[in-house]
Amino acid sequence: MPVKELCRKHGFSDATFYNWRAKYGGMEVSDARRLKSLESENARLKKLLAESMLDNEALKAGVVGKILTPRAKRAAVAVMREDTAISERRACRLVGISRSVLRYQSSQSPEEGDLRKRIVELAQERRRFGYRRIHALLRRDGVEVNHKRVYRLYQGEGLSVRRRRRRKGVAVEREALELPSAANEVWSMDFVMDALADGRRLKMLAIVDDFTKESIDIVVDRSICGLYVSRVLEQAVRFRGAPTAIRTDQGPEFTGKALDQWAYERGIRLKLIQPGKPTQNAFIESFNGRFRDECLNEHWFTDLGHARAVVAAWRRDYNEQRPHSALGYQTPAEYAARWRQEPPADDTPREIVD
Repeated sequence: MPVKELCRKHGFSDATFYNWRAKYGGMEVSDARRLKSLESENARLKKLLAESMLDNEALKAGVVGKILTPRAKRAAVAVMREDTAISERRACRLVGISRSVLRYQSSQSPEEGDLRKRIVELAQERRRFGYRRIHALLRRDGVEVNHKRVYRLYQGEGLSVRRRRRRKGVAVEREALELPSAANEVWSMDFVMDALADGRRLKMLAIVDDFTKESIDIVVDRSICGLYVSRVLEQAVRFRGAPTAIRTDQGPEFTGKALDQWAYERGIRLKLIQPGKPTQNAFIESFNGRFRDECLNEHWFTDLGHARAVVAAWRRDYNEQRPHSALGYQTPAEYAARWRQEPPADDTPREIVD
């Protein structure tokens, strides 16, 4: 029977017969099946390779660094689809976002927009304030808002304060502190060092009331000796009254004859901490940390007069405007005024437990 009639009888063309003979000529049926499976496997691998190359191209185009927020993931998907031929479903799978979240449109109320704007303004004015103090300032302005909502908006704007790494030091045993039970019971003093723009040194003496957290004075000069310290304390005593005790470290200005004689004449006890243990004077150390972060690190002093003006303005702001977490987010001036009007009945000193 001719090939053409045979092919017509079995339902295919003679051209197909010749193609098959050229391709599978001399093969057994099992060999032909094996070749067919290899061809299908090769086609599948080619498809996977093409998809992998497309994924890599899309990731290079749309993903730069870490993308964690839904807004950043939506932007990455948009860039990937614009620069490559990847599908929406595959792009969402690559960045780890669902298609429903991709299509979500936020419905922000005008009230929340105003609140977000106000939070950003306060954070720019007070760069070292966290969301709790921002919340306290908002409540002071009359804005009734939950602290969790303030936290959400604060985090959404990327305003989190970066915590400073704690410096490594020698492990020492910390001595327990007693919180005074009244104003003017214990003052704390310490020096803070800085420099002018021309490199000349600045020495600052900070004095704090441990009970009310008030900044009694911050003296700024190029050099401060023991006699200078006694004159500053004499001015503070004339204005506020004499404290029962003053806690200091064992610096030469505090252990000299001038300050010792001044304290003896007025019946004030000098409480010296152990050498190399600043945590025993933790109240003034905490104040010094805030002073450095919120004042010294934010300004570049041109001369001594400029430094004194800036420090005096920050001290007024600290006493009269800045909410203090240890005082129930009251300012030191507010807390001192309320305490003088209604002093607590229980005057037993409280112990600070670490």
